Amino acid sequence: MDLALRQLLTERFPGAVVCREPDGLPRHPDLVILSLASASDSDGLREQLERLQERWRPAPLLLHLDAAGRMGRDGLLALPVQGLLVAAEPEALVEAATTLLAGGRDVRLPASVGATSRSTAPRPQGSRPASTGLARRLLDSALQQIETDLALISRLLDPPPSSRLLRLLLEGRCRELLMARDWVRWLWAPMAMAWGADDPDAASTASGAEVTALAIRLPGRDAGSIWQSLRQRLEAASREELINNTGQLLALEGLHPGRRMDLLEALLEQLDGVLTRLRADGLRGEELELRWQALQGEVQDAALRRVAGAYVRLPREGALEPVAPRLLRPGRPVPDLSPWSPSLRMLGPLVRSEPLLVDGQLLPPDDPRALLHLESLVSDWMLRTAEGLSGEILAACGDWPELRRYLLARELLATRSLERLRNRLNNRDRWFGLIERPLQLYESRRDLLCLQAGAIQPLRLTEARDQELRQLRGLPLLVTLALEARDAIAPQLRALLRRVGDVLVVLLTQVIGRGIGLIGRGILQGMGRSLSRP
Repeated sequence: MDLALRQLLTERFPGAVVCREPDGLPRHPDLVILSLASASDSDGLREQLERLQERWRPAPLLLHLDAAGRMGRDGLLALPVQGLLVAAEPEALVEAATTLLAGGRDVRLPASVGATSRSTAPRPQGSRPASTGLARRLLDSALQQIETDLALISRLLDPPPSSRLLRLLLEGRCRELLMARDWVRWLWAPMAMAWGADDPDAASTASGAEVTALAIRLPGRDAGSIWQSLRQRLEAASREELINNTGQLLALEGLHPGRRMDLLEALLEQLDGVLTRLRADGLRGEELELRWQALQGEVQDAALRRVAGAYVRLPREGALEPVAPRLLRPGRPVPDLSPWSPSLRMLGPLVRSEPLLVDGQLLPPDDPRALLHLESLVSDWMLRTAEGLSGEILAACGDWPELRRYLLARELLATRSLERLRNRLNNRDRWFGLIERPLQLYESRRDLLCLQAGAIQPLRLTEARDQELRQLRGLPLLVTLALEARDAIAPQLRALLRRVGDVLVVLLTQVIGRGIGLIGRGILQGMGRSLSRP
């Protein structure tokens, strides 16, 4: 521990004894600070931290690293510590110590500490699988070009350009590239399975995605403190002008930036009230889920009332008409939340501080990994709900021009632009219900919408969805059957192509090649005889 840090701790905590060695402690410590240059050996560091916790329990442990070393963000978050700081100033260490002494958590990682995973780890230069052929090299080149263009557009959009037209063109190009990447992967799958190639999703890396700094500060470890920390993070993210990086059209983009911000803030405010009521009711299990679903109508009505304004009146056909009754029309359909909705998983941790299952591990809700997963679930619920309400707002503005100026973006003032957007959204919903959702169910994946660094980012989770799959009927069921048939035919197709290739090799070398050789030899012999004659 350096002298500057010891001086700051002594000034911040008068009367406290700051010792560099455990032999000088007059009593059991209230806080243990471990400062290292870097984390080169993850297993050795974990063992050292576990020994410190066993020796000084129940004192919290604060780990400070000058550099992350070879450990990525996922490895650092998995360390058994209450506080984790990388390349932090002494003042930040003192703030983290104050939080830990109050019973909370503090995690601060710079942007240079990237997330590591086995599927996105860069391959050593010059190494390539033995089965790589021309088709696979073309696929890798196409995906790499798409990722390069996406990275370029991301840099041009951060910060957003002053010209709104240029920003819209860049965002549209980004959606086209993301859609092209999805189509390339989807169309490549049958050929990849037939030739025994690797998964095309593993060919593209996340090189174009920028990793942002991570700062998690929990004043306590109860459900209320966890929710307040999540709310602050999501409120800060929703105040920025969001960039759509999902690759799909969103109705939320059609709202006026001010109304969009009001909608997201209203949903967070209503969610805070709902969680408070659920904690007071003391429900659990199925009763808690039913109560949550019953409150969704009130949440959405309050959010629409906030967007419309309780006392806002706009001219319509020569008279002033209130806006709120237009959006809160009687008989408005309440969303049907299925029992497999991902938003139901956040109820237990945020209401009763129950543990959360993340990547096969049951983690307490105050664990940084569980907190980030909870943030993804809450942001997905908020964005999905805002997307559904945005579609209703677009429909309500169809025959009221003044309402479009108040609620919608400037590009949607024209009737043709608004109707074209609504038609595209309807086509998107049909495609998702008939094709995309069966694909997700059969492939056991779920796509979440997350707020990250002023942008709406997709997050793909792999989880069993067998119960939802068994409930499919009609065309969605035929889509899953077609996928199963494709998977069954692919090995036979691979074997057939291999045998056809062997036959072609024999035919070209043994039959056609030998025949051409005999013909050439006969021609040469005939030419030799003709030349030898006088």
